[in-house]
Amino acid sequence: VQLQASGGGLVQAGGSLRLSCAASGRTFVNHAVAWFRQAPGKEREFVSGISWNVGETSYGRSVKGRFTISRDSAKNTAYLQMNSLTPEDTAVYYCAGRYGGAIPTTAPVYTTWGQGTLVTVSS
Repeated sequence: VQLQASGGGLVQAGGSLRLSCAASGRTFVNHAVAWFRQAPGKEREFVSGISWNVGETSYGRSVKGRFTISRDSAKNTAYLQMNSLTPEDTAVYYCAGRYGGAIPTTAPVYTTWGQGTLVTVSS
């Protein structure tokens, strides 16, 4: 499966963006899909994940209550709705997938990665 992330851009603090992660080649069925982000000079950080079959979700502590992950099975696409953005959310956002229902928060266990989309939040 190949992943295509999109939706990044420049937004003012307090604003919103919605990222998309579209799969091609295979479906997300029986997979977990996650969003990670990486800011310059920092380690890749787990943002959110969803278990495709049952819709279970998980969030990183820094985004809980502001970001929402969802899925559209018909479009084979996962979304990350980001609200109340702050400059600390500025990073390249990556979507990733792995087979199985669990939603690990560590990047190396994900086997497929999209190319990343840049989110910049201005103050």
